[in-house]
Amino acid sequence: MVDEQPPEKHMPGTTQDEQLLESPRPDEFTRTDTWRVFRIMGEFVQGFEELATITRGVAIFGSARTPPDDPEYKAAQETAALLAHAGFAVITGGGPGVMEAANRGAFEAGGMSVGCNIELPFEQKANPYQTKSLTFKYFFVRKMMFVKYSQAFVIFPGGFGTLDELFEALTLIQTHKIRDFPVVMFGSRYWKGLLDWVRDVALQEGKVADHDLHLLHLTDSPAEVVQIIADSQSALRGLDKTVTNEYRADTER
Repeated sequence: MVDEQPPEKHMPGTTQDEQLLESPRPDEFTRTDTWRVFRIMGEFVQGFEELATITRGVAIFGSARTPPDDPEYKAAQETAALLAHAGFAVITGGGPGVMEAANRGAFEAGGMSVGCNIELPFEQKANPYQTKSLTFKYFFVRKMMFVKYSQAFVIFPGGFGTLDELFEALTLIQTHKIRDFPVVMFGSRYWKGLLDWVRDVALQEGKVADHDLHLLHLTDSPAEVVQIIADSQSALRGLDKTVTNEYRADTER
């Protein structure tokens, strides 16, 4: 049984991610890493069970430090409300700032508002605007839930965590690990410098291809965010129908 694992010795305040990624101690391997596999499996099972009914999810990312009186907070709240009215479930990291704004917008619009929180050395309190709330110990398990249950990513201004989610999604799409879905960057003023660098430096030096730039959408309009995602869903349904018809035609020959 997983509950019978021996106690581990770690400094107070360390997270499960930190313990997993620390350099192994051979004398303690059988008492730590092997048992940790069961915890990881448990988190995957929990996530799959809790989120299994979500078929039209949109993940919204952005800074946890954005205050409620910031225009970006208001924009995220409006965007999430419009998505909820359009029948999408809103998924966030469950914390404050833009995450709270998005959960609040969906919640107050009567939609599904999902928060996937993460255990951190400093407390990240779950915001109160969630119809479904989960807490993960491992970042990589949590990240998989965002990708698996989302049909689009909306990236509001944020820091390293937001950039991590942005570039991970782009990498998965670029390498065809997942189906191409919209990655919408909200806030042209904030993202201009990054996009200029990608175009003027990374592209010019051959580090990315021209078509890679088309994986991104940039907007300052909540309504346009929803339109981009809705259009993508319509195109995807058309593609699926075409593929299905072609498959049927092939099998009938």
